Order: sequence, then structure tokens, then C-alpha cells
Amino acid sequence: METHGVRLTRIRNLALLLAALSFLIVLISAYIRLSGAGLGCDGWPDCYGQLLVGGPHPHVGAVRILHRVTASFSLLLAFYTAWHCIRPDPIQPAARCATALLALMILLTFVGIWSADPHRAWAGFINILGGTVLVLLSWRTVLAAGPEHAAATPRRSSALLHAGLGLLALTIALGALIGARYAAIACPTLPGCGDAAWPAATGWSALNPFASVATATALGDDGGVALHLLHRYCALTTLLLLGIGGLQALAHGTARASAGLMLALLLVQFALGVLTVMSGFSLGLAVAHGVCATALLAAGMQVLVRVKAAPA
Repeated sequence: METHGVRLTRIRNLALLLAALSFLIVLISAYIRLSGAGLGCDGWPDCYGQLLVGGPHPHVGAVRILHRVTASFSLLLAFYTAWHCIRPDPIQPAARCATALLALMILLTFVGIWSADPHRAWAGFINILGGTVLVLLSWRTVLAAGPEHAAATPRRSSALLHAGLGLLALTIALGALIGARYAAIACPTLPGCGDAAWPAATGWSALNPFASVATATALGDDGGVALHLLHRYCALTTLLLLGIGGLQALAHGTARASAGLMLALLLVQFALGVLTVMSGFSLGLAVAHGVCATALLAAGMQVLVRVKAAPA
């Protein structure tokens, strides 16, 4: 009969493969979505939002096939991983994480039915956020099957990490809205959006992800400007909170390596955000910015888990 330790190792290895596949899905999805929208296309910004006006999608072959094959294999692997976590006796918290991951994959499969229509902002919004949560849950399953899964009393030093990760999640959600509503060109300047330093009263309606999008948001549009400004303010606050929280985590031996990685990703993510705008929304930089945000959230979660598990 398989020992508990061997079973945990198998679950951890399966979850590691799931995390790698989920990260690949996020990367391919971002590339397909942003290139199809015309981000950084020749004749920018006139060609932006080309899918909204019936323009041809530049990726209909190998890239889309790779995405579907990877997503399908990931779904099958998620079923297998959840089964291993639950039978013969549930191993917690790995079983909860693996079950949540499987449920999310099934949900995203159904959302994909409506994703073909780029005018549905909610479908794009859920897909962008869903990809991020896929990586988060798969990596949480990895941690849950390792030594960090032991229960621990939260320490005072984790408060900034909690707040920073919460704001990072909000920042990612705002970035997802910018992408889903095709609002990239609404604010092509730094640090503010022209003369605007705070969202106009008429711009707050852009926070509604269920609106139908007919055309790409125009330069200076109140809704697009509101999304950009809120995204940037949240990003700056995240930089401050996670930066201080990460420096505090360096004091814990078990969290030192993870905290160092998180701080490095935090700086890279901030630089990518600035460079993306300065480059006129280069496709490569925009894809890297989105993918790095996902990696940063997963790294921050690992730091939080290890800080909580650190000995007194």
C-alpha cells in the first residue's frame, strides 16, 4: 500500500506539471488575445481592436491548436490530480485546492463557448482572471502537498503581505478590464493620462465588466482613463506594500529565497508596466507584463505560506 509520503510526492509532482501547463496556457492566451486585438500592429493605433470590426484573426493554426491541446490535457490532468488527492482518504488542504482548480477549469471551458465573440467584455474578463487563478490554485496545490501545508498561526509580519497580495489581485483585475474593454490606447502617457490625475465621474461605469464592446476605446475616453489611472494607483500601492512585506519576510529563514524571488518579480513587473506604455504598447512587452503579474501573485502566495509556517 502506498505510504502517505509517497502519495504526497506524487500529488506534488502532478501539481507541478499542472502549474507549468497553466502558466503556458496564460502565456498562449495572452499572445492570441493581444495579437488578435492588434496590439502593436503596423499602423498603430488605427489597427487596434481589429477583431471588433470583423478583422481577420492572425492566429488560426498552430498557436490555437497548441492552446486547445494544452488546455484539454490540463483538464484531464486536473481530474487525475483531484482523484489522487481525494482517494482513498482526502489529504487536506491539497484536496480542496485540487478540487477548486478542477471546478475552475470546467467553468472556463463553458465560458470559452462565448469567448469567440470579442464584443462580450465579461467573457474576456473572466478568461483573463481565470488564467491567473489557474496558476495560483495549481501552485497552491504544490505547496499544500509539501512541508508548508502544516497549520501555523499567522504572524504580524504577514499583514502587509495580505494587503499587498489583495491589491495585486485588484490591479490584475483592472488590467483585465483594460484588455477586455479594448482600452489600451485610452491613456498612452505616463505618469498620468494627459491632464487627468483622477477618474472623472463619468468614467466609473467602465468598471462594469458586463458591457458590450462595439469599438476600441478612444484616446482620452473617460472610462478608459479611469481604468488606467486606477490600475496605476493600485500598482504603485502594491509596489509599496509588497516591497515592505517582502523585506520583512527576508528575516524568516524558510521564506528568504521566496521573498527574494518575489521582490525581483515585483521590480520586473513594475518596469514592464512602464516600458509597455513607453513603447506604445508593444505586443511582446504587454504579454510579458501580464504573464509576470501571474508569476508575481503565485510567488507572493508562496512567501505568505512560508512566513506563516516559519518557526517562532
